[in-house]
Amino acid sequence: MEASDVKAILEAAFSEQAQSVDELHVKGDGSHFEVIAVAEMFDGMSRVKKQQTIYGPLTDHIARNDIHAVSIKAMTPAEWARDKKLMQL
Repeated sequence: MEASDVKAILEAAFSEQAQSVDELHVKGDGSHFEVIAVAEMFDGMSRVKKQQTIYGPLTDHIARNDIHAVSIKAMTPAEWARDKKLMQL
């Protein structure tokens, strides 16, 4: 599985749920991926709920072992802006 496949799965799932994602970055190859999702829908969600929102659409692929590991960073646009500033320091 490629990073572009994982990104397409997530984009389709959010589209079906009428959820919009400001930014979606997926890195990795084979079976290990890193996902960074930025959206207002994460506002007020616990870290666990945010991760469940990303894991949900990938569950079948994880069960089939197409995806072995997923690192998730799910944040609001404000959190993303803050993190980007911190990375520049």
